[in-house]
Amino acid sequence: MTVTIERYTFIQKVLHWLIALAVIVALGMGASLDWLGNGALKNQLYALHKATGILILGLMLLRVVVRIVFGAPSLPVNIPSWQRTAAAASHFLLYALILLMPIIGWAATSAYPAPIPFFGILDMPPLIGADRDLSKQLFAIHEWMSRGILALVGLHIAAALRHALIQKDGVFRRMWF
Repeated sequence: MTVTIERYTFIQKVLHWLIALAVIVALGMGASLDWLGNGALKNQLYALHKATGILILGLMLLRVVVRIVFGAPSLPVNIPSWQRTAAAASHFLLYALILLMPIIGWAATSAYPAPIPFFGILDMPPLIGADRDLSKQLFAIHEWMSRGILALVGLHIAAALRHALIQKDGVFRRMWF
């Protein structure tokens, strides 16, 4: 008996892997900002971190539209219901956090107030007015969101590796080229 594995579309795969790379880079840059001393390098890294966040926001908005248009392939029938529920919940949380985190960062930076350059092409407009106390609170939320994303990404990678290397059930191949 031949089992046909449904796959994501090419554009869904490209968006998945671009966003995955950008999220890992943004998280790494964000963590680096905490231990870098003030100066030109920190300023450049901070500008790149903000631009990458805006890029992630745009790519995620596109990904949501593409997901609505094309949907997602069904999981194989042998996947237990608890794993289906866990997959749906973790994907929903990951999407929500990856969408909200750049918005919170943008709002926090706006409230600071500081510019939000987008790769030297343009400066993003502020989302809210200047309020340093609010900025501190929003940056704290932004940092906690990064921990949530990191935990969910770790869970996502572990599940993908389990499907690819242990179960060999075709789930991983749905998102691979």
